[in-house]
Amino acid sequence: MQSPTRIIAIRHGETAWNVDGRIQGHTDIPLNAKGEWQAGQVAAALADEPLAAIYSSDLSRAWVTAQAIAASNRAPLTAEPALRERSFGIFEGRSFADIAVSHPDDATRWRQRDPDYTPPEGESLQTLQQRASAAVDRLAVRHPGQQIALVAHGGLLDMLYRLATRQPLQAPRTWALGNAAINRLLWTPDTGLTLVGWADARHLEAPGLDEQAA
Repeated sequence: MQSPTRIIAIRHGETAWNVDGRIQGHTDIPLNAKGEWQAGQVAAALADEPLAAIYSSDLSRAWVTAQAIAASNRAPLTAEPALRERSFGIFEGRSFADIAVSHPDDATRWRQRDPDYTPPEGESLQTLQQRASAAVDRLAVRHPGQQIALVAHGGLLDMLYRLATRQPLQAPRTWALGNAAINRLLWTPDTGLTLVGWADARHLEAPGLDEQAA
């Protein structure tokens, strides 16, 4: 029987679009100054963690956060596009309030967390969860008995939390997804993910902006 894999999951540091409440999705938005500071803080917090590998979304806001962790920890870093944020298609760059005015039917299905609702040219929650589950299974199975870090996005981390706690896709979110917080999970082939600890932000002076669109 394969030994469990310990996982540290981190959301990227803050961006200007986080501050503005604009939907990022696959749009490649860089960290702002606070986000760069947050990346440095989480890197310092994880400097002495025994990490066998770091896997990161290839979008720059996650990748730069992961680079800071890798520089501090010296664990090998690999880009993993499957850890990207949910694609929101034509709605990327806009606020939810704006979408509620211009596309009220889309906004209603989005707000109700319809698992099959797909933004035009984007991804459904169902598709995102399948992508997240497959990615974590594929990466965790490589590291039995070891610990790895995954650097990703609010929507992706929301799926990991739901998988670990068996929360349905339509359940209202009551858990935090702050920028650069540290989240801990355990993975086994038989049970998949289980929750160990969530939203540890002690290394940050103030909590990052929470992800409201996940």
